[in-house]
Amino acid sequence: MKRAEQRIVVEGTQQQCFDALLDYEAFPEWQRAVKSVAVESRDGSGRGRDIAFEIDAKVKTIRYRLRYSYEPPHRIAWEYLGGDVKDVDGEMTLEDQGDGTTLATYSLALDAGVWLPGPVRKILTDQVMKGSVEDLKRRVESDHR
Repeated sequence: MKRAEQRIVVEGTQQQCFDALLDYEAFPEWQRAVKSVAVESRDGSGRGRDIAFEIDAKVKTIRYRLRYSYEPPHRIAWEYLGGDVKDVDGEMTLEDQGDGTTLATYSLALDAGVWLPGPVRKILTDQVMKGSVEDLKRRVESDHR
């Protein structure tokens, strides 16, 4: 699987970014590609563990389930449990820049199970992934001003 990455600097702390990313139920309000989220189970700390998503991937709606793991406040990782693609895994890492900002890096490996033409793959990485980090930046910066 080919891995894609998007990065953005957020004016907020690692913890502020981490907390925004844990609020799965609110994703449809601020993550432009997320149509719906269902938290199916939680870990011992009450964080989402198994989560079902519906994503607007521009060409079609994609449904899948992920299992999350955490290294607070700097990493959230996920693995694929099932859905409309063959496989997907990824992580969001949050690096303290030492000046009140955080470098958020979204890394994703996707195997759609079918060949994706270059323009479709570009839509996925440019619009969906880039939109995701831009949405995180907007969410954290608007919540903490």
